[in-house]
Amino acid sequence: MKRFFDFVFSLFGIIVCLPLFAIIAVLIKLDSAGPVFFKQERIGKDFKSFKIYKFRTMEDNAEKNGPKITSAKDNRITRIGNYLRKYKLDELPQLFNVLRGEMSFVGPRPEVKEYVNIFKSDYKRLLRIRPGITDPASIRYSNEEKILAVADNWEEEYRKNILPEKIKLSLHYVDNHNVITDLRLIVKTILKIS
Repeated sequence: MKRFFDFVFSLFGIIVCLPLFAIIAVLIKLDSAGPVFFKQERIGKDFKSFKIYKFRTMEDNAEKNGPKITSAKDNRITRIGNYLRKYKLDELPQLFNVLRGEMSFVGPRPEVKEYVNIFKSDYKRLLRIRPGITDPASIRYSNEEKILAVADNWEEEYRKNILPEKIKLSLHYVDNHNVITDLRLIVKTILKIS
């Protein structure tokens, strides 16, 4: 049932958002050199890796010029990137990940291999289901970049404090999720970003 919901509504979302995708693509190209989309390897269900899609919000090759974690003060973020991140519009291409079955609308946020390896025992439980675009941790930490902006070391703050708390919230979701929970989380996410 969940996969059917994901397939139908991701396809619908892509069709409805196509004009918006085109506008965002043009703005990204006008703002800075580089590709429209950012692709990064993430770890999905049953530890299978996949490429997550986002609109590029940082300078081209930003991962080579700094940490994988970003904060609101990160000077690699482009002008249009700030706007896309503020309204979570950079996440829209993940509808393609949902359509392909790599992600779900609701589920634990997919992480990079480096952090999955640090918390492998927790991820054995988390990755029994497909990762998602949103979950309780995404809502609680919707201002994550601002929290990291005041930290002396972004990556250390994320690894030692934020990620363990996000994992705890996501584990609770994995152990207790159902259709009603998912619908509530989708509505909460929309209200949070609007």
